[in-house]
Amino acid sequence: MSARHISRRKHMSDLRSSPLVLRPGTAAPAVPGRILILGSGYLAGHIAARLTRLGAETVLSSRRAPVLPESRGVRWKQVDVTSGPQVAALMDAVEPDVVVAVHGPSDITWCESHPEEAYATHHGGARNIAAALDGRPVLLVSTDNVFSGEDESYGESAQTFPVNAYGRAKLAAERELLDTSSALVLRVSLVYGWEDRGPRPNFLTSVVRSLMRKEQLRIPDDHWNTPVHVEDVAAWATTLMSSGRTGTLHLGGPRRIGRVDWARHIAEQLGVDPMLIVPTPRIGTAYACRPRNACLHSEVAAQLPELQHHRPADVLETTHALIS
Repeated sequence: MSARHISRRKHMSDLRSSPLVLRPGTAAPAVPGRILILGSGYLAGHIAARLTRLGAETVLSSRRAPVLPESRGVRWKQVDVTSGPQVAALMDAVEPDVVVAVHGPSDITWCESHPEEAYATHHGGARNIAAALDGRPVLLVSTDNVFSGEDESYGESAQTFPVNAYGRAKLAAERELLDTSSALVLRVSLVYGWEDRGPRPNFLTSVVRSLMRKEQLRIPDDHWNTPVHVEDVAAWATTLMSSGRTGTLHLGGPRRIGRVDWARHIAEQLGVDPMLIVPTPRIGTAYACRPRNACLHSEVAAQLPELQHHRPADVLETTHALIS
């Protein structure tokens, strides 16, 4: 189905997210022996690096070989997730205990300009993964963009209503994998960290680079996030992938913050002129297709024993630590 023919009416009638449950007979969480990660970008690399440090046998897979330093030394296999036979062959070759899906383009602006390609990769890839799982647990990293952005923040029980192509593609991927009854969907808010390599650095790194060059930055003053550090996402993912839980879980940072305030904080930490930050409406910028409030909170995470030692860091404190 073409992404352009996925109607808003369909998303208006969507059911709320699948509740988080524990599969019967699940043992205490432990790092599984072999993990297949579909994707090899910034987040996938950090998840792979953490798993490797914990002693797990980890395999990254993607169309192109990883280029980020986090993936150095991690075994890699080529795959196109839009090809069912390739995904099935990869699963047979690796024989993973757990699958992690971090596949597909994450550039929201690009997805808005290429909705069919985004949908084919995210949804089509998830469909091929689901078909090849053979009962294996799978963790899908999803997004806050499955919501409309009209509310200040969204918990797991909120109704989905994606307003951009990226959100629609990710929501379709969620459903494909949740239908297997062995999937945990981990929706994350804006992921940040120091990213000095790669084709598209995250917001923190991009702002730091521009400010160090004394460049003026037009930042939206009507866009809010609950940013979450990449290491916190990796910690949750590695802990949850063998927890036996299925359903939907949210991971957002503890602070809801506007992009302008965050950028000014970065300028203050760098000791550069905060007037380089120019508040600008989202309309007319690359942020135009993003929901006003891309913010998440969890209604259940605080009750999960396996996450008691993994509280997300505050974005301002982490920004200070990363820059200093």
